[in-house]
Amino acid sequence: MTYVISDIHGCYGKYIKMLEKICFSDGDTLYVLGDVIDRGEDGIRIVQDMTERKNVIPILGNHEYTALPVFRLITKYSAISDRAIGPAYNAMWMANGGEPTKKAFLELSDEERKKVLKYVESFTVFDEVTVGKKTFHLSHTLPYYDPERDIHDVSVFDFVWGEPDYDKRYDPEKIFITGHTPTGFIDPNCNGRIWRKNGHIAIDCGAVFGNPLGCICLETMEEVYTED
Repeated sequence: MTYVISDIHGCYGKYIKMLEKICFSDGDTLYVLGDVIDRGEDGIRIVQDMTERKNVIPILGNHEYTALPVFRLITKYSAISDRAIGPAYNAMWMANGGEPTKKAFLELSDEERKKVLKYVESFTVFDEVTVGKKTFHLSHTLPYYDPERDIHDVSVFDFVWGEPDYDKRYDPEKIFITGHTPTGFIDPNCNGRIWRKNGHIAIDCGAVFGNPLGCICLETMEEVYTED
């Protein structure tokens, strides 16, 4: 089976519980649509687990995008001051939940830092997969709707920081699955649950804010939640 989750944000317990609930095995594939790290305590621990699973496909989120320059500096120099990172950049990352990630990364051995850095650098910007007769576009988020622009021609920034227009159908032949925006912000009646409309499926259920981690199976379109 092919599964998709997003925005785990350091919630290691919910991540492991989800793998158990879907009976994740070597014959399955799991797409993780970014924001594995930050806010929660165990983002680096989740990344380390993902590195050992060849059937987990990581996609870049804005939190990994923000952390990568610091990961590179720490890996190169073993330790790094906030001044060397840049006060404004460091303050922005910390305000966005980066403190537990930075702390955990600094505590890794040099070898583990290199391994985690190499893995996070390998995160793809988006993927497209056909299951049955349906084609799914998988990315952390999407640029605002522009019918004149091909989705393959937009910048990396749009795929990690963009704000989708959920009222618009981007492509009648594809289903767009994204995270980034907690579903309760899209529709308060859908808080903690996966949201679907207009060819969009939004799967950030706000796990780090006390909601379940949500997952969708592409073969069956079944929704699975850690707390059901």
